[in-house]
Amino acid sequence: MQKVTVLCVGKLKEHFYIDACAEYQKRLTRHCKFELQELPEQRLGDDPSEAEIAAALNREADAIEEKLPRGGAIVALCVEGKPMSSEQLSDTLLRYGSQGASQVTFLIGGSFGLSERVKARADLRLSMSPMTFPHHLARVMLLEQIYRAYQIQNGTRYHK
Repeated sequence: MQKVTVLCVGKLKEHFYIDACAEYQKRLTRHCKFELQELPEQRLGDDPSEAEIAAALNREADAIEEKLPRGGAIVALCVEGKPMSSEQLSDTLLRYGSQGASQVTFLIGGSFGLSERVKARADLRLSMSPMTFPHHLARVMLLEQIYRAYQIQNGTRYHK
């Protein structure tokens, strides 16, 4: 059974996001060994400078790299990443497994994204859309798409 970890910068506060994530986490445990880890987001003022943003992203990168498992595939969510259909994501997870990657780690950055250093370590840069979404909503969307990927692999009616 594949292990899927989602490393997120930032903590969910809104109950509707928490409830949605909990539902998909419950569903995912039937298909993979699922783990979600929240890492602290660096606090910045209302109008941070580029240097302050870069320093915050580097501190967040340190925390992410500390939690990255050895081996396995790393998928970084970022706007400049590769857009994929649900079927393509399902095929990608299957391919990782067939290539011996029993661990897949997805990375979701905070309000300012992920540092270039972390994105450079990724096997795949994945874009959910060219649109901008709150990173908390992106977490719900990612969990749903991982769940959908396993449903596609199993040939269920969930994906129509």
